Amino acid sequence: MIIKVNGTDRDTPTGATIRSLLADLKLTPEKVAIELNRRLVRADRYDAELKEGDEVEIVTFVGGG
Repeated sequence: MIIKVNGTDRDTPTGATIRSLLADLKLTPEKVAIELNRRLVRADRYDAELKEGDEVEIVTFVGGG
């Protein structure tokens, strides 16, 4: 199925979740903020299945000093 991730189309397997998407992108769930279809997603909802046409925005936290 095709979803949009940070503005780019991405082919993902049916049944993919936010958590599996993050694993594919090699991102740590605790170090990102996720928006799904323009709504902020809490970490306890990362196992919900994505659907065809969903739009996911991922923001990575970066530390510095």
